[in-house]
Amino acid sequence: MREDIQDIYPLSPIQHGILFHALHAPELGLYHMQDIYTFKGNLNRSAFERAWQQLSALHTVLRTSFYWEELEKPLQVVHDQVEVPIEYQDWREIAPDAQQAKLKFFLKSDRLRGFDFSQAPLIRLALFQVEDKVYYFVCVWHLIILDGWSIPFLLKDVIEIYEAYSQNQDAPLISGSCFGDYINWLQQQDLSQAAEFWRQQLREVTEPTSLANLYSQKLSNLEERYEDIQISLSAATTKNLETLARQHHLTINTLVQGAWAILLCHYSGKNNVIYGCTFSGRPVDLPGAELMVGEMVNTLPVNIKVNMDDDLLPWLQELQTQLVEIREYEYYPLVDVQKCSQVRGNLPLFASFVVFENQKTGRFLEEWGSLNISEHNSFYKTNYPLTIVGYPGSELTIGINYDFQLFAAATIVNILEHLKILLENMADNLNLTIQELLSLTEQTLHPELVILKNQMSLNFDFV
Repeated sequence: MREDIQDIYPLSPIQHGILFHALHAPELGLYHMQDIYTFKGNLNRSAFERAWQQLSALHTVLRTSFYWEELEKPLQVVHDQVEVPIEYQDWREIAPDAQQAKLKFFLKSDRLRGFDFSQAPLIRLALFQVEDKVYYFVCVWHLIILDGWSIPFLLKDVIEIYEAYSQNQDAPLISGSCFGDYINWLQQQDLSQAAEFWRQQLREVTEPTSLANLYSQKLSNLEERYEDIQISLSAATTKNLETLARQHHLTINTLVQGAWAILLCHYSGKNNVIYGCTFSGRPVDLPGAELMVGEMVNTLPVNIKVNMDDDLLPWLQELQTQLVEIREYEYYPLVDVQKCSQVRGNLPLFASFVVFENQKTGRFLEEWGSLNISEHNSFYKTNYPLTIVGYPGSELTIGINYDFQLFAAATIVNILEHLKILLENMADNLNLTIQELLSLTEQTLHPELVILKNQMSLNFDFV
């Protein structure tokens, strides 16, 4: 082993899939993540840069590159040390509108830039000073090394190190993480047991719950294909949802997923729907896994029956039980999960995808010490046409990331409004049947939403 290399080990099944998709269609910028922070304060740039450099020494994924050419199987290589530069630009002499335009142009250019997987680190940082004490900080990374669950842990560590460096103190003692420990754990798992679980889950699934009847655009060769639209529930509604969830031992994530499953059933006229969902991938029997930094999140199907006569609360509890059961086998790769179903050909297992953001992020953002975080936005692209994202907070926000070459913006706005009203009615009363919940929802729907629902129910065949 070369002197500058610390370790070499295989890729996880999830990393295999990400690498395959990224290399197959590099122009799409799949799994290219961007976090944008606005913070205020007397930033010590030197301490900030040193803190990120020290962070790379703590976590192996920040020093990892990937090799696949002329190899039977790809490998990831952990280097002893890497440089983590931070690009800096001073925009204080530029008008605010022009600053926003420059930021938007930077983000778009960065997405088109892509990553060279053979060069560590697979993370890029940029700092734009827009006022004397106001900065935009852009953190860009590839999902092959980091998942969204890991980001709060990185932020927590870099905050502690920055605060020490800015006060001319030594870096605090922080335990790092070695992604190789997770790879070793994976290699000890019984894949046949996981395969049997998924065969039982998906034995009756013959096709995805399609969204094709919603398509209203024509495909073109545009490289930028994804947009985000968000809608927020009121603080009172959010509090009611949280109170009901605690009372009935549910999670807000389960409520959001349940609402989406009900809408899929309502639109399609089918009482068995399937959608994708993210799972943290942190095994309970791997010490330190909960705080590990790396790509461990997996996207897996949730297959659920939705009968209109079902009582809502027991049905939601059944959904949550199913989600807990999936966690035991969440390490099984999606490509193999699909083989356990009856879906054949080039059809995907699901056409919509639900993500619930890590609630730890907001708490860690409040712990930047001398820096005040006033805003945080994210941009990412998956290979799914429609992704529903839940953002926890005092006002629960629901976003849809969609392929605008397939969906009209008005269609997405209508779906979001429908989802919001459904959740608002859930917050008022869970002691309803699913049909009663939908009836209440339709009474408050805008006329164009009723038209949309009827149009979708006419023909929902997958194309």
